[in-house]
Amino acid sequence: LADHAATGGVGREMFKTVIDGDSTGVFQGKIIVRQVAQQTDGKMKSDCLLLTDDGQMMNKPELEIFADDVACGHGATCGAPDEDLLFYLMARGLPRATAESLLVQAFVGEAVEMVTHEGAREALIDGIEAWLKARG
Repeated sequence: LADHAATGGVGREMFKTVIDGDSTGVFQGKIIVRQVAQQTDGKMKSDCLLLTDDGQMMNKPELEIFADDVACGHGATCGAPDEDLLFYLMARGLPRATAESLLVQAFVGEAVEMVTHEGAREALIDGIEAWLKARG
């Protein structure tokens, strides 16, 4: 939840989800812009990468805007790894699992790079790498 209650606020929310196996992901986020929060710039995005046909993702981004001078938006995407990118990587000698791992790292990397705390960012990277390694 992002609640804008002052003039000229800027908010960015980015959520990245990777679904494997028959897992189900759920995202529900909300941006509220109060009447006094004129000239607010708020954006929310939820992206999902489905690694199998059995997984599913449910996205519900919401905006509640009570001001009239704002630039706000939300969006959600969900899809499988790009087959053309997988082919490109595999055509250069990478096994499919390695190619998929690189695409997953690139997908979540956009969000990980935004983490300003170095220790937290490194912990995220270590967790992602450990999960990919365990996945095979």
